[in-house]
Amino acid sequence: MKESDLVDVLSIECEAYGEHHWSIDGFRNEIKNDVARYICAKIQNEDGSFELIGYMGIWTVFEEAHITTLAVREKYRNSQIAQILLISQIEYLYKNMVKYLTLEVRESNQKAINLYEKYGFKSLGKRKNYYQNNNEDALIMWTNNIFSTEYKKMFEENKSKISKEIIYE
Repeated sequence: MKESDLVDVLSIECEAYGEHHWSIDGFRNEIKNDVARYICAKIQNEDGSFELIGYMGIWTVFEEAHITTLAVREKYRNSQIAQILLISQIEYLYKNMVKYLTLEVRESNQKAINLYEKYGFKSLGKRKNYYQNNNEDALIMWTNNIFSTEYKKMFEENKSKISKEIIYE
């Protein structure tokens, strides 16, 4: 994610989270944060231009990574974009010897929970009244060690099912 992406990122952020979203300054601060890594998914349009369709952020501290945000433009949801972003970040974590991932997710966000469970996250607790707009609880989810044989097998199986027409790095 670059400064030049932030207008499009904020557009997706508003679409995904309504009036309770991060500000452009919040993203600006995050992309300057030494422990943060923010990536974007883009597609090439017929005219050769690129459209930003999703983004994801993580913080890494020692052997742990925390997913701070993940959002995909509405018309591209259910098209593997969130999975591609997650796979890309996990591959980055492998390269940097980060062993565990964690996140908070709205208790009502079943689609996100399903994605995270598919990638080995388990709910290990709740943060009561975590979301300020409606006091909804957040599930706290963690993975086991991503270097375990079991996790690597699951990860490679999920990765192999991504459409070959979608390129990611």
